[in-house]
Amino acid sequence: MSSPRSDRPGRSLWLAAPLLSLLLFVTSSCSSMSFNRLSETHGEFYANGVAITILGIDFPRAAIDIARENLSDARQPNMQITEELITPYLGWFDWFLDIFSVRFASITGTWGFSPDLVPSAFSN
Repeated sequence: MSSPRSDRPGRSLWLAAPLLSLLLFVTSSCSSMSFNRLSETHGEFYANGVAITILGIDFPRAAIDIARENLSDARQPNMQITEELITPYLGWFDWFLDIFSVRFASITGTWGFSPDLVPSAFSN
């Protein structure tokens, strides 16, 4: 005698849909940037990116790449990066974070041309 079982094809779909939605939500990225004008021709910028690492794969990309791509879309002239920071960072034990982690990256720097540093075209 065979055991009774439920052969409803829609049941597995109802279980998989919330799990897939959760996976998409968890693996989404977040980024932001801000610009602070110091004069008419130059200023400072700050950008950050967040990514999730699961089994050594960054979703959707590495956090530092997300921040850099966001800055490149701003198309400010003469961008000079002064500091990049990726956290958390455990040194030699950083491989442990490749199992599952949330990575934050931030970039600071300057953009444009400072009036103090630009030589005048009409000076002798």
